[in-house]
Amino acid sequence: MKRTTTGENTAEKLGFQPVLTGSDINVYGMARAFYEEYGIQSISFAKSHMLPTQYSRFVDVHAFDDFDQPESFAHHLLEYARQMRAEHPNVKLLLIPCGDVYANLLSQTAEQLKDYFIFNTLPPELNHQLSMKNSFYELCEKYDIPHPATKVVDKKAVEAHEYKDLPFAFPVAMKPADSAAWLKVDFPGRKKAFIIETPEELDELIQRSYAAGYEGRMILQDFIPGDDTHMRVLNAYVDQHHNVRMMFLGHPLLEDPTPEAVGNYAAIIPDYNEEICLKLKAFLEDIGYQGVANFDMKYDERDGQFKLFEINLRQGRSSYYVTLNGFNLARYFTEDLIFDTPFDGETLIGKGDKLWLEIPRTIFKTYVLPGEDKTRGLQMLREGNWGTTLESKDDMNVKRWLMIRRIFFAYIRRYRQFFTHKEELK
Repeated sequence: MKRTTTGENTAEKLGFQPVLTGSDINVYGMARAFYEEYGIQSISFAKSHMLPTQYSRFVDVHAFDDFDQPESFAHHLLEYARQMRAEHPNVKLLLIPCGDVYANLLSQTAEQLKDYFIFNTLPPELNHQLSMKNSFYELCEKYDIPHPATKVVDKKAVEAHEYKDLPFAFPVAMKPADSAAWLKVDFPGRKKAFIIETPEELDELIQRSYAAGYEGRMILQDFIPGDDTHMRVLNAYVDQHHNVRMMFLGHPLLEDPTPEAVGNYAAIIPDYNEEICLKLKAFLEDIGYQGVANFDMKYDERDGQFKLFEINLRQGRSSYYVTLNGFNLARYFTEDLIFDTPFDGETLIGKGDKLWLEIPRTIFKTYVLPGEDKTRGLQMLREGNWGTTLESKDDMNVKRWLMIRRIFFAYIRRYRQFFTHKEELK
């Protein structure tokens, strides 16, 4: 289907309705992609209303306190689907999860939803194997995909202090194997992940994590040195027939320095590496993946390898950088799942020329380290080859403009407060 250039389309005209789950910047990026490609407003269901999707014409968010529970997740979606079928029987519902919790819930409830929605998901066994970092690293070993040296401990091993016998030196990285479960854990100093300098610090933090109620396994890893510019992020679209249709590699130049947001990218410049893409393409197709896969990796100067940290079973929260560079993710979902467009057999490894930001330009100019990549990014800014997820001329009103300014001002405070003391975790 060709891009809509004027006016707004409806689900009746197009024959489908995008249904998203969540209300964060990831949801807004997907809703924006659907509007830019098809001129249609998305519907979203979430546990709560979050700032990025407020005051928007691109997405209509419906929030339910219990939407993070399997029975309620299915109930609310089916209630909407049955009403749509009664009122618009010819409209297909295209369901896209936009967060780890929702991707897991869709995998668990797929049998209940499949008669009403069209979607990509994974069998629960494969979903669990990929979303748990410890079993994902086992797959990396099987497919000869580089990753950091790792030791995995569970609650029982922590009680026995087995984490003290590490096969690598300090500093070490520590992060939960179960990212979704970690969201429910809270204690002073909690982060998405940690860089730990001494055995004493490790002892304190790992014990505190389990005392706070975390029940899953914990990942301890050899710390790969280097700042944010050593990171890479890859989004790949894999169709319902398990063919990788598109891959796009980004080079993060800056991350959010806030402790609880470590790992959230703030500036991404397009990159290209055919070797990495082909290796991960073979992996995805061999395991029978479908949907968007989002990989985080870091370049290790010690041995010249890009080492994988994780796979997210949905598009990344920064994935609008792919759409910004001309590879609209909404189009890939729609052409695959709605129209079942035949695949020509040639995986598109994208190249781009636009800088993506989640921050004001002043932060990029101030905090990105000098070098060729920053010079290239500054040139993109001067030439107008840049964009953000949140700012769209087609979705701007006074309330939304003020809300975005509020978000950007908060970023300025965060960088002033945390950047110079930020722990470079990966």
